[in-house]
Amino acid sequence: MSQKLEDIKGLGKKVDILKEAGIDSVEKLANSKLEDLIELKGIGKSTAEKIIESAKELIQQEVKVGETALIEKKEDEEKKIQEEVIKLEQKKNRLQGMKVEDGDFVLVKITARTQKGQIFRVSSEDDAKKAGIYDEKEAKKGYYTPEFVIVGKPGFVNEGLTETIKEMSFFEKKSVRIPPTKAFGKRDPQKIERIGIAKFRRLNEGKNPEIGKEFIKQTQGQTQRGIVTNIVQGRVIVDYNHPLAGQNIDYNLEIIDKIEDFNEKIEYFMINKGIPKENVSDFQVSYIPKSKTLEITIPKMFLFQNLTYVKFGLAMDLQTYMGNELDDIKFIEIYEKIPIPATPSESVMKKVEEFNKEQENKEESKE
Repeated sequence: MSQKLEDIKGLGKKVDILKEAGIDSVEKLANSKLEDLIELKGIGKSTAEKIIESAKELIQQEVKVGETALIEKKEDEEKKIQEEVIKLEQKKNRLQGMKVEDGDFVLVKITARTQKGQIFRVSSEDDAKKAGIYDEKEAKKGYYTPEFVIVGKPGFVNEGLTETIKEMSFFEKKSVRIPPTKAFGKRDPQKIERIGIAKFRRLNEGKNPEIGKEFIKQTQGQTQRGIVTNIVQGRVIVDYNHPLAGQNIDYNLEIIDKIEDFNEKIEYFMINKGIPKENVSDFQVSYIPKSKTLEITIPKMFLFQNLTYVKFGLAMDLQTYMGNELDDIKFIEIYEKIPIPATPSESVMKKVEEFNKEQENKEESKE
């Protein structure tokens, strides 16, 4: 309750009387019994009836004010949603049929199939469920979302898609088959290794090989990921080729949006570097136009994670693709001071000092 007893008109000095009786809020007064109030000094029957009624009216008034505020808030939210819908519709009309340009930041809706027709990549949860490849863990990571692409620039999608997208228009739907050389590469016999079982166990934390299981090998600081494809005559066959290497890939594409807002571009770069979409808003981003500096404050939850490569990659991407607006990228990490509890010796010394001071005061008082 935000109202106080003093807010009730005509109560005057009776506020103190009510508080002494334990009625210290408008709500308690509204719920008081008439006979209990009459027993209080200076409060007659008519006064008791009046102040109880006034308290109830004040509560109803606050409820109405609260309901009005909720209605206004809901109306404001609906208005904002409508404005956003209109804004998106206007943007869509503006982009409709317009050819993409080199360097445009776009979102591409993708459905990808192997040459045998198996779907392995979709841009929405509904499509993933229809294809039977939906994974709740992947959904939480934001996997089933449109692909963020900078038109004509490598490193976002494979070479074949990069070439295809730069010839498309906004909201154009296109089906294309990408050959292995421009998709996931040809199968390379040099990427198939035969490892003795004993050596494999040493490299695999003592675990035995299992056909179809992933095997991760660390060599001179580099990580190789392969699949155990067979075990023959005491040797484990590991294939480091991409699972889709050597296959033609069929894609259905649609360019569904153009990212034009500065902050939105930053967000997509962060997501592209592996920061979960739901955590992007936890990063405080500040832009200083005069010095073309971007400051990114790392949230507490990420302070003790190894973000070295994420930060380096993010800074490189921002400086490469937003170089006209950005020069320096600063990452700020704030480690708050943690109170250090007193050690036992410090506690004893403190007590000794307090005792000595007390004795000095006694001596002074005697004098």
